[in-house]
This record gives sequence, structure tokens and C-alpha cells, in this order.
Amino acid sequence: MNALSTGAAFALLTLPAYSMAVCLDPSTEAGFDSGLECAQLQAMTILGTARTARDVAGGASVLTAEDLEEFETTDVARALRRVPGVSLQIEDGWALRPNISIRGTATERSSRITLMEDNVLIAPAPYAAPSAYYFPTFGRINAVEVLKGPASITQGPYTVGGAINLKSTPIPGSNSGFLQGEYGSDSTWRAHGWYGGGTDRARFMVETHQWQSDGYQVIDRSKAKTGLDKKDYLAKFSFSSDPAASIYQQFDIKLQYSEENSQQSYLGLTDRDFGRDGLRRYGASVNDEMQNEHNQIMLSWLLETQSGTSLTITAYNNNTKRAWYKTEGMDFDGSDDPQSFKRTSWTKIIAAVNSGESLGSLNADELQSILNGADTAKGSIQLRNNAREYYARGVQMVFDQTLQTGSVVHSLQAGLRYHEDEEDRLQRNDNYQQQGGQLILNEIGLQGNAGNRIQDARAWAAYVYDRIEWDHWTLTPGLRYENIKLRRVRYDTSSDNPASRGPDNFKDSRNNNFDIWLPGLGALYQLNGSTRLVAGIHRGFATPSNAPGVDPEESTNYELGVRYDQNRLSFEAMFFFNDYKNLVGVCTNSSGGNCEPGDAFNGDGVHIPGLELSFQTWFEAGEYWQMPVQLTYSWMNPEFQTSFKSDFFGQVEKGDPVPYVPEQQLWASVGLRGGPWSFSISGNYVTSVCTKARCGEFEKTESAMIFDLSMHYEINRNWELYSLVENLTDDIYIAGREPYGARPNKPRTFMLGAKFVF
Repeated sequence: MNALSTGAAFALLTLPAYSMAVCLDPSTEAGFDSGLECAQLQAMTILGTARTARDVAGGASVLTAEDLEEFETTDVARALRRVPGVSLQIEDGWALRPNISIRGTATERSSRITLMEDNVLIAPAPYAAPSAYYFPTFGRINAVEVLKGPASITQGPYTVGGAINLKSTPIPGSNSGFLQGEYGSDSTWRAHGWYGGGTDRARFMVETHQWQSDGYQVIDRSKAKTGLDKKDYLAKFSFSSDPAASIYQQFDIKLQYSEENSQQSYLGLTDRDFGRDGLRRYGASVNDEMQNEHNQIMLSWLLETQSGTSLTITAYNNNTKRAWYKTEGMDFDGSDDPQSFKRTSWTKIIAAVNSGESLGSLNADELQSILNGADTAKGSIQLRNNAREYYARGVQMVFDQTLQTGSVVHSLQAGLRYHEDEEDRLQRNDNYQQQGGQLILNEIGLQGNAGNRIQDARAWAAYVYDRIEWDHWTLTPGLRYENIKLRRVRYDTSSDNPASRGPDNFKDSRNNNFDIWLPGLGALYQLNGSTRLVAGIHRGFATPSNAPGVDPEESTNYELGVRYDQNRLSFEAMFFFNDYKNLVGVCTNSSGGNCEPGDAFNGDGVHIPGLELSFQTWFEAGEYWQMPVQLTYSWMNPEFQTSFKSDFFGQVEKGDPVPYVPEQQLWASVGLRGGPWSFSISGNYVTSVCTKARCGEFEKTESAMIFDLSMHYEINRNWELYSLVENLTDDIYIAGREPYGARPNKPRTFMLGAKFVF
């Protein structure tokens, strides 16, 4: 691929900003008196404040900095429990690589939703390989915006479920800084700090977030850690003209770099072993480790006239490298070298032990003994280095114009974006054996013997969106267009040089081109001063793959709801119905299945009816205390509408559930605040989910009720102390089963911390 600097064409943005020069309110955006003052420095928003979200003609939610500070949230999964209609597949307990679903989309690596940081697509390769093996360090995120419904057509390419925008720390309006440190269970510690300031016309901010833990699992016969070490660095610069100029201009630069080393594995447990000790890990996973690096350069230029017309142009370049070295399976008969390895997946081994059946020449007891560390034949255990490099880059533009004709006000937006991305995978298999309960290396394989493939994408996207307001009505018609060109090239990995990419090593290539039009219409009616009615319809779409015979994922989505706001009470009820023409399953290492990672499969028609409820209020509790109460509830019933069989979904019968979408979720919190003290307790209930459509024995997770507790004490306006307890009752349950057995949630953990502003 040609480098961006050598002539890749750039164009324009698909991301709206209801106010192109947002003025931050420190009481709602900064939380604990962090010194952020009102400043014309941020255009990285799709919703603005939480109050603005109530006026969106469609499903929308905002988690403010104050929301995130309540439990000092570092886990995006814990944060998104507050948002109705969002479901999550728990994997590592820290949400390093979260699996997020909106209104029933597939959870695998959040690949079916539009993920952004500061309005820029943030998945490693959003079109060609959207699985989010990189996710921004959530401990440095300042706020979260979630769009669902017809408003999400402005945020492609994934419009079936919606979009999530993570807002990074804004540049402060005055010279100020922030420091935070915490320490707790499993030698977990975190340090977060930033400093910024400058003049009226030139401002800056530098930030770092350091996070480390020994981990909460224990590996058989080993003292190896099972935690993480993640470092994140960010810098922002902003230069602006005189605000009184006829055309106000602002130029922003954002630079970010992070690196991670986490001892994570896909190898879970048999159900019997999980029942004895859910935090155990088999010795075969002792070498499993993820290493990744990510960097971003982002340049943004804002022009705004005195009349309110604005134009924002943003160029971005993201680079990601990752190498996940992890156990893949066994060769029962042994193999002379990695190239001749005949793999049996750990999925099949654990399934055989669970059911008490034989697999190949080994019975269930013999398979269990291997999991327990019994000696194996030479070269009988395979570890794979899943090494991949990604880039994602482009230029975006959004134009805003407000027009008024009599009593009708039009807030027009038009956007255009050119984007290109690529995933380059060059993977390696190595051979090990277990000897005396330890893994012994037999042979390092040839680079490329486990996969040599490049897939890339070129995409143009455009939209027009009009917010029409008159009398008690707000209508938001919109239209999105996506032109996508996908390419996948594979090379022969069985040759003498599997890392070669010459003509002699070429295996096959695939090219798919798509043109898609996505209309949408939202409506909001102000019934009275406190009540709004909301309705919408839009066409959902998810980027297709290069798999032959696989249709794009498409749907028609409907929603109807009511919002109520008066004094201390806020309430919203939203019914939605997603009618999938074709649900697409994408094979990943995390999803499991009898398929090659990267391939995709038709899931035919699916119906997903759902109900989202949210409620907020507060009470006086004595003379000095206030008691805030919040609740969100989601109900979904996703069902396949046809019977079929595939290597990914398995045997599906009409009426079977869509995997990993819980029928019911509930999140509730109660707080007590007075003087320098603040206490909060939250509870999150999730029903069990099917991990396969047929939902047979050993194909379900467990339902769970998890409580978190927080306490804050403000010493003065500069100093604050806090303590946290996550999973207060220490409930360990089967949170996931894919790809290789039962896997736990994070156990009870304690943290003590302090924050200082200056």
C-alpha cells in the first residue's frame, strides 16, 4: 500500500458535531474540581452534553466524567452497563479487548459497531478487519457517547446497532494539572496525570496513564503472572485565531502512543474444574501473552463564521502492531515439526471431557490428564504467534449550516470521508511438549507457517443530515452513502518459505466492491414541557467481508419511545425492533467455531425486539445528605427466522437464540452524598446467554448479580481520597465459553486511591 505521504487521496468527514466549538462545563464534564474551565477547544463530540442527548430524535446516551468518576471506572464494560441496549461478553476482567454489542449485534471484538475516539474510527482496520484487538485505555477517557437509532447513520460504516465515541481528556481552559494514584488487590496499581495550559491563542496538554497488575488467575505449577502492564501517553496542542474575527479558525494536533504486555489466554476450563476453582489456568497456557503497540496522529482544522456556519477538516493516521502468543491445540500422534502438525483444538478436547466422550484414541480421563499436565509426545502441543500489523488513515470533513425560514429552523450537516486501512498477518506455529508438567520447546516454526495474508479496504463515505425544528416537532431525515472496495490476498504457507510474498508463493485473492445507500428518519414531538415522544426508522448496514457467497449484513431498524424530564425525575422508555435481512457471523480466534479466522458466514434473517428503560432521581436524606438513584433495564429476544447449518453458527433451527445476547439486564445504583463524603453502591444483573444457537449442554454462560461499592472523601478542593470494592460478594461465574472452555469474571478486588488537582 502506498503511504499516506506518497499520495493517498484524502477527503472528508462523516462525523457531526452539534456545536463545533463546545464550551465545557466543569461541574458536569470535569467532575472533581479538576480545573477545566470553559474554553473553545473541543470539536470532538457527536452529542454534546447529557442534556443534548435528551433532545436527539433517536436513541442516545452520554456517560459524563462525573459518571465515570463515581466508581473510578477503568473498565469500559463496567461503564457501559449503565447504557440500556448495550450488552457485553466478559473475557479478561479488565476489558482490554472488549466484546460490545448494541441492540443485539454480534459481540465478537466489538466488530459490528462503529468505535471512535474523538470522532475518529479507532478499530485497528475498521473496514478490512474491524475486530477491536486494540481499544483505547479507558482509564484516561473523559466521557462516552452512544448513538442508537436513525441518528447513527451519520456514524458509519456500522449502522445496524449504533456508534460509541470515546472522548479523551480535553485541553484545560487555564494552566492546571491533575494527578491520580491507586493501589489494590493482586498488586494492581494505576497512575494517571495530565498538565495543560498556555495562552489565549496557543494551548497544550500532556497526559500519561500507567496501569499494572499481577492478575487474579493462577497457572498450574507456575508463579507466572496473569495480569497486565499498559502504558499510554497523549499530547494535544491547539492554536486559534481571534474569536472576534469574521472567520474564527482553530488548528488542533493530537499525538498518542500506547503499549501493552498482558498475560492473557483463550484457554479456559472444563466445567468440573471450573466448579472446583474458577480462577485456575491450565499449565499449557503458561506462555500465553499479548504484546501490542498503537500510535495515532490526528490533525483538525475548524473554520467558523460569526453567523454559525462551520467547517471541520480532520486528517488521521493510526498504526497498530500486535503479537498474541497463545496455545492453539494438540497433535495426539505427535509431529516432527510445526509444518506437519495435525491440530486438534482445545475446544474439542474440553468438550469431550465435559461430555465424558473419547476423542481420537484418548478417552475423557486421558484428555483430562493432559490438561492437568501429563507428559505428551514430542511436538504434541502447538503455540501460535498471532502477529499482525494494521493501519487506518484518512481525511474527513463536516459542514454545518443553520437556516431559518419563518418558524422553521434547519440545522444542516453534510459530511464526506475517504478512508483506507489494512491488516497484514504473518503468523507462526511452534511445537512444544509437556514434560514433568512443564512446557518444553521442541521447534520454532517458519515465519508465516500459520497464515500469510493481507487484507485491505478503500472507502468513500458521505452523508447529509437535517435537523428540522418547528412548533413542537423535530424531524431528522438523513441519507448515508458508502462505497467500499475490499481486497484479500493469501500466500501458500506450506512452501519452503511460507513468509514469501512472491508470485511463486501466491495462493489466491478476492475482491469485493459495494455501494450502499442508508436512509433514516427520526422524529421527536414535544408533548408538553416535560414529555417528549420519539420515533425512528433507518436502514442498518455492517461492512461485508471478502468471503465468497457472503452477503452484506443489512437490517431495517425501528424505534418508538417516550422521555420525561421534570425537576428531580428523568425517565425514558424505548421499544426497538431490528429486522435483519442477513445476520453475518465473522470467524475470529475469540469466537471459536469450525472456521478460519477472518472468514464470514450468512446467518439469514433474524428478528430482535427489545425494550430499553432508564430512570434517574434523587431524594433529600436529612438536612445535609442527598440520595441519587439510577436504574437502567434492557430486554431483548433475538431469534433466527430460518433453519440452516454453517461452520460458524452450527446447526440452527428457526426460533433459536442469537449467541451472547442476554434476554435481560439490569443496572441500578444508590448513592449518599453530603459535605466531603460520597458513597455509592451499584448492582448489575445479567441473565445467562447461549454461546451457540442450539444452546445445548455446556453451551450457556451463568446468570450473575455483581455489586460494586465506592467511597470518596474530599479533603479540600485540591485533594480527594477514595476506596473501591468491585464484585463485593465475590461471585465467580462462567462469564464466557469461547473459544476454549469456561472462563471467569474478575473476583472481588479492593483499591485505595488519591487524586490531586493543581
